[in-house]
Amino acid sequence: MTQTPTDRLLEKIDQLLSELQEARKLNERMDKIAMFLEDIRLADVIQNYTAPRKLLWINFLAGLARGLGLTIGTAIVLTLLGSVLSKFLSVPIIGDYIKELVDYVSSYYHHQP
Repeated sequence: MTQTPTDRLLEKIDQLLSELQEARKLNERMDKIAMFLEDIRLADVIQNYTAPRKLLWINFLAGLARGLGLTIGTAIVLTLLGSVLSKFLSVPIIGDYIKELVDYVSSYYHHQP
């Protein structure tokens, strides 16, 4: 059985209407999510203004964690750099400078109480 152009047009309209309904449902869900996120942000702002001690404490802990992480990271990088540089002690020109640096650092550790 052959479809008439009117039947094909009606099928296409039905398909477009169903896609439009799906788009509306998704739009409603997105609106709900947006409202939820705005409520959370508003609650966070209100909490920060009503509890300044908590805000100070959280910021203090965050700063402490950043400082500790920076210190540990720097120590690891410098240790690795010293280890790599010590492999180049036999290179003629660069080796002399590295040897002086290693001697300086080792003398510093030996003079510590």
